[in-house]
Amino acid sequence: MAGKFEVKKDKRGEFRFNLKAGNGEVIARSEGYKAKSGCDNGIESVRKNASTDNFEKLEDKRGEFRFNLRAGNNQVIATSEGYKSTSGRDNGIASVIKNAPTAKVVYLDE
Repeated sequence: MAGKFEVKKDKRGEFRFNLKAGNGEVIARSEGYKAKSGCDNGIESVRKNASTDNFEKLEDKRGEFRFNLRAGNNQVIATSEGYKSTSGRDNGIASVIKNAPTAKVVYLDE
């Protein structure tokens, strides 16, 4: 099963996307966008920038491992959930690289 971007409006009326792997797990999520077109542009940016050079690897205050995907202008365009290990985080990055370029877009509010 292929990955997909799911787009929905949040409680504040902003559009957000989740990139899901083929198994349904969320592997990256976006910030909020005021317009649906901005969210669509964010998805295209993730597709374009999903390469190993654009991932920032982090460890948070709780000891969980995360990543941010950055665009060419260094803006964060997607972020991960927390992982218990660096290998889990690295597998998440590999999944974004594999799934993002061809993932279909599904609008949940339509």
